[in-house]
Amino acid sequence: MDRATKISIIGAGNVGSTFAYALMLNGLASEIVLVDIDKEKAAGEMMDLNHALSFSRPVEIHSGDYEDCQDSDVIVITAGAAQKSGETRLQLVEKNVDIFRKMIPEINKNAPNALIIVVSNPVDILTYVTWKLSDLPKERVIGSGTILDTSRFRYELANKFGIDPRNIHAYIIGEHGDSEVPVWSLANVAGVRFKEYCPLCGIEYDQEEMDKLFKKTKTAAYKIIDAKGSTYYAIASGTVRIVESIIRNENAILTVSTLVNDYYDVDDICISVPAVVNRNGIKELIGLILDDSEADAFRKSANILKDIAGSLDL
Repeated sequence: MDRATKISIIGAGNVGSTFAYALMLNGLASEIVLVDIDKEKAAGEMMDLNHALSFSRPVEIHSGDYEDCQDSDVIVITAGAAQKSGETRLQLVEKNVDIFRKMIPEINKNAPNALIIVVSNPVDILTYVTWKLSDLPKERVIGSGTILDTSRFRYELANKFGIDPRNIHAYIIGEHGDSEVPVWSLANVAGVRFKEYCPLCGIEYDQEEMDKLFKKTKTAAYKIIDAKGSTYYAIASGTVRIVESIIRNENAILTVSTLVNDYYDVDDICISVPAVVNRNGIKELIGLILDDSEADAFRKSANILKDIAGSLDL
């Protein structure tokens, strides 16, 4: 980095505070601001983080209000009602849209030049709401999307193949939720498609078995929520990865939620596809060559989101 970097976090709950901690350890920011409706909670998280600075890299960490977000390079939104056990991400929509109607104008007023990353669920709908309510071009509003689902997917596949998850090239696209789509037709290890790779390592390719791994991916959040109340380590790490690509101008390809138009006949909705992310936000979308069943599933996923978005008064 060649300049000071200010990142503001709206929401100091489990996800927001864990993201701040991961960001501090990563050394990406020179200034971190925590904003929460519960000012005492935000101040407590700020103090706790500051007490770790002698073990970390130099960074100014403070809590405040929207006015303290001025001159932020990136605003990360984690605020909103949390997903409860047995509740789908899409069932959160009404509660969180109301919160965003109050939040986004404050961000617009105080940090009009910041790039916004939305993490709150349902992330695709709230990314679309943020874009509609903000004055930003679509490239500068990014949802965390299926970056976490893709990571979970690669973890399950890596366990199956016995290799590093970073060497699994497989994507989850579509909604961050129950209608998400695994792109089996393009999944590969070192450029070798799974069906060809399995025999090379003495594993029989079994699509039914592979589908079970995807099911574990899709239902992972529900199991974690049942076990410990919420998920936050992995999504915080994934959000740091998005910020890293922005701040370092990496042009990394990440499965983030962004406004799409004419992508397999899908228009005017935020949904996850592989996108090139750099300092300006979304540089371009990667046009995946999906098979017919994957393309159909992607369109169905988009239609679920579009029906919900269409019911909102935006």
